Amino acid sequence: MKIKIFITALFSIAFLDAQKTNFASSKTVTDNYFGTNIVDEYRNLENLEDPQTINWMKSQTAYTNSALDLIPNKNYYLEKRIEFDKRQGYSVSDLKITNSDKYFYLKKNGDGKVAKLYYRNGFLGKEELLYDPFNYKKNEPNHDFVINYINPSWDGNKIAISMAEKGNELGEVIIMDVKTKQVYSEVITNIEPVSSGGVKWLDDNSGFIYLYYPTSNPKSQDFYKNSQTVLYKIGTDPKKINDVFSRKNNPDLNIAENQFPIILDFEKNDEYYIGMVVDYDYYRKTFIIKKKDLLAGKRNWKLFSDGSDKAKNLELHKKDEVVFLSGYGSSSNKLCKTNINTPDFKNAEILVPEKKDEFIKSYRITKDGIYYTTTKNGVEAKLYLYKDGKDILIKPPYPSGNIRLECKGENYSDFWITCSGWANDEQRFRYDIKTNTLKPENLVAIVEYPEFEDITVKEITIKARDGEEIPLSLIYNKNLVKNGKSPLLIEAYGSYGITDSPIFAKTYLLWATQGAIMAIAHVRGGGEKGEKWRLGGYKETKPNTWKDLIDCTEYLINEKYTSKDKVAIWGVSAGGITIGRAMTERPDLFKAVIAEVGVMNPIRDEATPNAQPKEFGTIKDPKEFKALLEMDSYQHLKKGVKYPATFITGGMNDQRVTVWEPVKFAAKLMANDSSANPILLKIDFEGGHSGNVPITQRYANLGDMFTFALWQLGHPDYQPKGNNSK
Repeated sequence: MKIKIFITALFSIAFLDAQKTNFASSKTVTDNYFGTNIVDEYRNLENLEDPQTINWMKSQTAYTNSALDLIPNKNYYLEKRIEFDKRQGYSVSDLKITNSDKYFYLKKNGDGKVAKLYYRNGFLGKEELLYDPFNYKKNEPNHDFVINYINPSWDGNKIAISMAEKGNELGEVIIMDVKTKQVYSEVITNIEPVSSGGVKWLDDNSGFIYLYYPTSNPKSQDFYKNSQTVLYKIGTDPKKINDVFSRKNNPDLNIAENQFPIILDFEKNDEYYIGMVVDYDYYRKTFIIKKKDLLAGKRNWKLFSDGSDKAKNLELHKKDEVVFLSGYGSSSNKLCKTNINTPDFKNAEILVPEKKDEFIKSYRITKDGIYYTTTKNGVEAKLYLYKDGKDILIKPPYPSGNIRLECKGENYSDFWITCSGWANDEQRFRYDIKTNTLKPENLVAIVEYPEFEDITVKEITIKARDGEEIPLSLIYNKNLVKNGKSPLLIEAYGSYGITDSPIFAKTYLLWATQGAIMAIAHVRGGGEKGEKWRLGGYKETKPNTWKDLIDCTEYLINEKYTSKDKVAIWGVSAGGITIGRAMTERPDLFKAVIAEVGVMNPIRDEATPNAQPKEFGTIKDPKEFKALLEMDSYQHLKKGVKYPATFITGGMNDQRVTVWEPVKFAAKLMANDSSANPILLKIDFEGGHSGNVPITQRYANLGDMFTFALWQLGHPDYQPKGNNSK
């Protein structure tokens, strides 16, 4: 035992000494905001063209890899996820079904690197391979593309396929003739269809509408600005932009340069297009135009709904109605409709009134009525059918944390649900309204995971310091003894009104099989309880987000689930604010911190291409500046404080969180920390914002983070066997 302690001590001392000889260079800049001086010791690291900065990032990444390589079981998570994929045989995603019952989907074999595009005529039809992303630009050196989006035309005879490379969000769309499998020569560039509205086919299948980014350089300050909804006709030159909805094309609509003008989903025979100006407001402004007018080149968009109407998820219904979710005059939300020609969103007809303790999450209109789902605390889902003025509860096949809806449209009865939960694998069912039954229609076989048989899920709420009830999801072995000795990993996000919905996350379950507890803290700033919950962790109220995480942690410690030296916290992207400020406010409370591509320096957010002043605030306003400073983890690092062990990641191709944010945070943390805890920085020089990379790369990245956590939390299978001083 003494030998083991001695070796571990040698490892820690050598680790610390090695990092102290490799601090980043510091060139201090002082800014004055409304009479307050803000010192930025590592402003120089924002220059990603500086070889010294790049070399430091590379040396830290190499050092991190060498440190992790000393940990036994380092590859456990990677190997288990690959094993699970092989056991399943294949996985299917991004399913699209046309009105003619043609199925298109992405499928990845268990031992495959990336997903390929497949097609079948009907659920029981023969499967055909349509496109392998390996064939895209295969004659070019170092090509490495993934398919990140597909959308077939209404008749299913053509399909748009988006190709993304090396973590980039902007992709290139190719168009394929489904019958001949020939790819058209024209390539659509400067498009990011995954989160920007997607490709919307014209009624006659001759082309489509999409969002175009004039600037493709992610490092440019003009990136994400002045985007345009354009109309493309197949066979024409994609470089000749036909702008139909934008700040430039429609100056009278007062669209800001950082807003995204998109056209919402529509039915083939709808008479109108609804355009939405997308930003990070909870309720957004919409406009309406007749299809024939837009196609004729007219610009006569009319205001349809304003943010003050508090209308979301607008969907045209019949010829003269629009259905929507309303938060107007409601503490939650309700399902409503109004007339297209004389819209009155504030005094609309209520179809489904607000429900106690349930928030309406989504809905789909079919021939038989309106199916909709509700959620309680973001983790308990219910399914309903609104039909002939009645509200009918439909019992899902098993209790589900999340229910996703799918249908062909309002002229069809076809309707499916996909159910999932923290411990339930995703399953898809077709609903038969005549018999009130749900029949499985899975495109993949249901696989048994005996490893997870003893895993249980517990949904609780804990009382925060201000009395608010915070939902908390716990995943652990049912035989867990509450003695304060279990390693605990808490994941938290809390921004943009996004709900941390239950999914069958095998990595979480693997963590629980190792005698550890996985927790998901549904902190304020997210969408678990609607707009109120989002606004509870927004700008000036943002401190609630990390204080909720702190309160959840203290609850779990007080209840003997764990103890201070057994707690790790993990935040991704905007979750970096949550875990970074929890760490800097209560460094004594956590043993380890994982900041994955995190927002760590929001006071400098407006210096990045993807600035989010509407979500976090602007330095141009004195009140919002104070809020930004309060949520800035980088600025809250103090000299001489003993901080937890920290693992920080970034992506060179990250177009959402510029890589220098985590890099600056790591540099300052290394310089200020007075503990002997390791601080690891790992930059993915090929990847971006955690997505658009081969699946094994994602598994490996997750494995590194979980390995680091188990090492720091003292799991016996993850303690280094030697030292790195050789």
